Amino acid sequence: MMNGEKKQNLIRNFCIIAHIDHGKSTLSDRFLEITKTVEKRKMQEQLLDTMSLERERGITIKMQPVRMDYKHTDGKDYILNLIDTPGHVDFSYEVSRSIAAVEGAVLLIDATKGMQAQTLAVLEQAQKQNLVIIPAVNKIDLPNAMPKEVKAEISNFLMIEESEILEISGKTGAGVPELLCEIIKKIPAPKGREDAPLKALVFDSVFDAFKGVIANVRIVDGSVKRHEKIRFMVQKTQSDVLECGAFKPSLVERPELLTGEIGYIATGLKEIGNVRVGDTITLQNNPASENLPGYKEVQPVVFASLFPQDADDYDFLRDGLLKLRLNDSSLSFEPEQSEAFGRGFRCGFLGMLHMDIVKERLKREFNIDPLVTIPSVSYNVKLNNGTEKLIYSPAQMPDPTHIKETEEPYVRMEIITRSEYVGGIMGLLDRARGIYKETQYLTQEKILLLYEAPLSEIIVDFFDDLKSVTSGYASLNYELIGFKKAELVKLDMLVAGEPVEALSRVVVKIRAQEIGKTMVAKLKDIIPRQLFAVSLQAAVGGKILAREDLSAMRKDVTGYLYGGDVTRKKKLLEKQKKGKKKMKAMGKVNIPPEVYFKVLKK
Repeated sequence: MMNGEKKQNLIRNFCIIAHIDHGKSTLSDRFLEITKTVEKRKMQEQLLDTMSLERERGITIKMQPVRMDYKHTDGKDYILNLIDTPGHVDFSYEVSRSIAAVEGAVLLIDATKGMQAQTLAVLEQAQKQNLVIIPAVNKIDLPNAMPKEVKAEISNFLMIEESEILEISGKTGAGVPELLCEIIKKIPAPKGREDAPLKALVFDSVFDAFKGVIANVRIVDGSVKRHEKIRFMVQKTQSDVLECGAFKPSLVERPELLTGEIGYIATGLKEIGNVRVGDTITLQNNPASENLPGYKEVQPVVFASLFPQDADDYDFLRDGLLKLRLNDSSLSFEPEQSEAFGRGFRCGFLGMLHMDIVKERLKREFNIDPLVTIPSVSYNVKLNNGTEKLIYSPAQMPDPTHIKETEEPYVRMEIITRSEYVGGIMGLLDRARGIYKETQYLTQEKILLLYEAPLSEIIVDFFDDLKSVTSGYASLNYELIGFKKAELVKLDMLVAGEPVEALSRVVVKIRAQEIGKTMVAKLKDIIPRQLFAVSLQAAVGGKILAREDLSAMRKDVTGYLYGGDVTRKKKLLEKQKKGKKKMKAMGKVNIPPEVYFKVLKK
């Protein structure tokens, strides 16, 4: 049996950082095969993507840790702790947490696509954490692979020799054993103190009906055993260690977690809010003097309201959101009351994909299909009395007479593309009110465009439009940089003269008429026809900017007549006309829930 110090020297903690579809999960599969962590008969593609949603969409949503025991050619038994991370910009918070729990990262680049904007952003985070970066070009087995060109690109960016960049195929396994050797050789062992009081960083958590809250931890100092009493230093929560162990990749109980290891602690806590990602776990009877730095608070950028379709399901929706937030700490929500929909929750998301995933998970995991309002961003409103107010929905917009100035959030954008598509991208960014900053040449053919643009123009359709104008040869990354002055107004949608709060939007004044016309035209197509004519209007304040009319359904009241005096028909039609006039004055338009969903779509 090796002593603690020696065992710590044989631990390697690392993650894989890459863009979507560059082969992270496939490479993880090969690691699991080579290290014999999973038996061949139990092996399946994208094994670490445990959600059905991840498999269907072919993307990683949740980070997934796994421990691999590997006998190296030097005869030593190494412990390799891998954290598989998402690649989409909406889940960059997941990546930042995994980066803080490891000492090294494999930078994986697709040999057919080269460096992408999101990869550059994650790489910068890893370099700030002083992680050892091991670059590798993946998918060299594909006929359209360009390993030489991609290696030159990486070499220029990282300022390293091309010979230091590995060529691998996650699919066939070519070069993967050599990559494992590089990980063992270059990534340093963890530098924790075994004799110090326990300090364990909580980098993720999940809820189990039997074991309570399970905290995924990196043991920085000390060790922890089953039945010991622990304390969460930030939340001031106490509990017993019901169980501790490692990910193989399913939970495998172990008697003890030692310094430098990555594993889990089952706390038995039933209150979901008692465990926070970024908290430090220490022992109750031998506490650490100070907690670990943790993580910066995640900033939601897209806001939308979720309402149960049946008012009686409010408690189910709340419980579902609470359980989702336990293993998705980037989700934020607070109760909200709406005249149109009753009680619900105002939720903050990291992007449109994140919102879509949360909605889908609520449906699949908790059998809740919520009504989702039109997504918006937060705006800053400066009032005449000198105060400032952040608004997250059009309903919170103050009266225009009280507003001195309005500001909207801006983002710094990085777009990597080929030189022939620059004109189309610049035209797209002009329409999105983008501000040009800089152009950098990564290679002779690849260009990095730097822009600043309003977040509201980016969140909904910009990514799809970008892919369209570049035939798919562009990647995008953005980060918030703060608020800038903008003339904003509340655009109201009137149906039969009545404002529908759920369809209101905060828009920039110069685009209010254009957006209003689009909205009323869309509503005309999707609102069911009524028994009376309905006016659809877009208005700012008392001014109508756009209008469409929904014609009435017409019942043939003379159909049963056969022959006879024409005045009989006229009398019936006149009676119908009076009835429709009365209905128009008194009738209410019933807007089905699916109308709001359809308005979301492009």
